[in-house]
Amino acid sequence: MRILFFSVVLLVFTSCGSARVNYDYDDQTDFTSYATYNYFGDMETGLSELDEKRLMDALDATLGEKGFMFAEEPDMFINIKSTVFKAQAANNVGVGLGGGNRGIGGGVSIGIPVGGPKMTRELQIDFVDSNKDMLIWQAISESPFREGDTPQEKSEKIQAVVDKVFSKYPPQ
Repeated sequence: MRILFFSVVLLVFTSCGSARVNYDYDDQTDFTSYATYNYFGDMETGLSELDEKRLMDALDATLGEKGFMFAEEPDMFINIKSTVFKAQAANNVGVGLGGGNRGIGGGVSIGIPVGGPKMTRELQIDFVDSNKDMLIWQAISESPFREGDTPQEKSEKIQAVVDKVFSKYPPQ
């Protein structure tokens, strides 16, 4: 019974993976000189209309907390791209067979994938200097994605991704 309990707990913790974020930026940029932002008008996010609104609300709130203001003629523009893809489960079960006789040995090992493919959402957020028309900062996150999440769960997951993305902005 104890083994079953710990197995379930382990399964819960490993299945609820958090977002991974990779950052890149122009190291010659003075990020303190940016105070206003807007979104590219022709942006095609790859998100549903509802998820796009959730994401932009989360971005607006987070950027507001960091002291940015939305403006018609901003210091920087934001571009957003998103894709959802299936990633093969990283869990494998190994099966091995070995033998030996009088100093001669051999073996066979096979990795069998466990579980089906996992849905992953990649979200790319670009900051572009509006005067120089130059990319100055980029974050690319990958996080687990489930189509059947409730609107509340979607909002919470999007906010968690935005919080993680902006945890390292401005770059030090």
